[in-house]
Order: sequence, then C-alpha cells, then structure tokens
Amino acid sequence: MTDRRGLLIILSSPSGAGKSTLASRLMAWDPGLKFSVSATTRAPRPGEEHGREYFFLTEDQFKGQVRRGEMLEHAHVFGNFYGSPAGPVRDTIDAGQDVLFDVDWQGEIQIRNSDLGKHALSIFILPPSIKELRRRLESRGQDSAEVISRRMLKSWDEISHWGYYDYVLINDDLDSTEEKLKTIVSAERMRRIQQPALQEHVRKLQAEFEDLS
Repeated sequence: MTDRRGLLIILSSPSGAGKSTLASRLMAWDPGLKFSVSATTRAPRPGEEHGREYFFLTEDQFKGQVRRGEMLEHAHVFGNFYGSPAGPVRDTIDAGQDVLFDVDWQGEIQIRNSDLGKHALSIFILPPSIKELRRRLESRGQDSAEVISRRMLKSWDEISHWGYYDYVLINDDLDSTEEKLKTIVSAERMRRIQQPALQEHVRKLQAEFEDLS
C-alpha cells in the first residue's frame, strides 16, 4: 500500500485561456505526474505510436470498452471516437501518482460520475476577459480568422459550465495562476481519502492507547 493515492486532475478551459501552458508547467513542477493517454478510433499519424500518443482502437474495440464500463469518459468528435481508458488510470493512481486530464466539461462530468470520481480534482481556467481571449488566440498565429471565430463562438458554451468544477481560476497572470494551481494540487493530495495508510496508523495509535490502560 502506498502512502498516497493519486489524483485525477482535470483541467478545462476555452481555447486560449492558458490551459495547455499551465498543464506543461504543472508537469515540469512534478515530473512524476502522468498525462492521461486517450484512446481513439482515428488512424495513427506518421510518427505516432500505440500507447504513447494514443491507444489506437477499432470502432468495435472502442464500443466494447464503453459497454464494459472500461472508459472513464468518451465522446464522438469529427467522425471519430475518443476516450480515457480506466485501467491505466486506476493502475497509476493506485501506485501513488497523479494523472492529468485535458477534457471539456462533458468529460469532467463523466469522470466525476465514474467509480474513480471520488479521487477527481477538477479545475476550470477562465480568461480575464473575452477581448483578451481573442487577443491570445490571434497572437498564437496558428489559426485562420474563420477558425478563431469558431473557437470564440464555442468559448461561451464552455465558460457557461464553470460551476461544475471544484476550483475556478482566472488566468490574468500566468505565474500567479501557476502558483495557485500548485497550491490546490498540494492541498488536495492531503485529503483523507487520498491517504490510504492513515487507517492503519490510527489502528496502531489505538493499540498503543489500549496498552496504556
């Protein structure tokens, strides 16, 4: 038995709010933190390996895992299925390591309602303003004006579900938000349910107390 059970750390945000950067900083802060490898029914791209970028499954394999309750969350996106296999996540948190998820609010709800949901920690990242959100998307120089407009239209739907999350951070300063994020993770790791060795320790204290009488 490990001293600590790992957390399922869920980060969500509209595109451009800084989630990817914060996830990278969190993993640099704790190299033992594992990023959840998703399963997908899309074909591998050049250089991608099964089990590294994704678990590549056929549609029948994917649907079979969903039927058997082996996916923590799943969705159908642009003609392909994506999901988070429960087995590797369970093994990782049982070994005392945290798993980081980059999912939307629908994925957060599915994970929260799974049998591992009691170990979940969900954090939503808000932009300081819609104007700043657009500026960040434009400054990345990765998307066309049409794609940016679509992302902006989608952003309010994502933002409107902020109330589902345990914590909500306004990312108006990246360094400050990073420190808050690390503080949250550090505190949540100490939750009673995350420390399976506590029960045995209390039993020992009880035995010592009874020896005194």
